[in-house]
Amino acid sequence: MDELVLQKFYEIITPNKQEMFDRIAAERTKHLTVVMENIYQEHNASAVLRSCDCFGLQELHVIEKDNAYKIQRDIALGAGRWVDMFTYDSGESVTKTCMEQLKNKGYKIVATTPHTDSHTIYDLDLSQPIALVFGTERRGISEEVVELADDFVKIPMYGFTESFNISVSVAIVLNTLRQRLETSDLKWKLSSEEQTELKIKWCTKILNGGDALERHIRSELSTR
Repeated sequence: MDELVLQKFYEIITPNKQEMFDRIAAERTKHLTVVMENIYQEHNASAVLRSCDCFGLQELHVIEKDNAYKIQRDIALGAGRWVDMFTYDSGESVTKTCMEQLKNKGYKIVATTPHTDSHTIYDLDLSQPIALVFGTERRGISEEVVELADDFVKIPMYGFTESFNISVSVAIVLNTLRQRLETSDLKWKLSSEEQTELKIKWCTKILNGGDALERHIRSELSTR
């Protein structure tokens, strides 16, 4: 039914939007996802969201411990409309909850830290879906993430400074891993069914009363 629902939406939105949705959905991926743990600087959090959209990641996971995740619209530039964001902010251990849910979905938890000799972004194994965990601006990843992580990765550094800030780190890591996926034989893009579902979701976001319209279309189609 989703294909028919999308057809109905495409009768309403402009051809330009149709072309844009088709093109971008075809480049979207869930093979990589980003996890932000307790980020407190709004401009960094917003820049990470924007990078996820720019590099084609469909999902972003946010662990809120001491700091609530806030977006600066002038930095995110509307990326929040197109990226699915999951927030973990309740329970005894929000970090553990997030990690376990991702592992249950088949993700390998890869924590980013300069304090490791494990892997760099150039030799990290990409054969399995990866959840990249980035820590706070000051302290990096928590000890809990260290204990729960399946692997670790770092950006090679060649100067006196130990690391980039989080927004720059995310952009560098995603750019490198995206390029590696592009040249691999892995099936890392969304399936046609997932793309259709995603395009329907995007249609509802740009139309007034989009969710209600989707319910109406589905109801109408189900009675045929």
